[in-house]
Amino acid sequence: MNNRTEELRKKYIQNPPEGMTANDIRNMSDSDLLDMDYFLHEDDDLEDDFGEEGFYIF
Repeated sequence: MNNRTEELRKKYIQNPPEGMTANDIRNMSDSDLLDMDYFLHEDDDLEDDFGEEGFYIF
């Protein structure tokens, strides 16, 4: 287990996502844990991206 997965596991054990328990997080593989974190945060920077290349009306 690497540092990143250890940090994520501790974070999600303390505050599991809706519908999950701390035990679910403990039993997840590192790969599943990283996937879950990615999908929970994939839209976090979405607002920042529109100003760069986004949609403009003139």
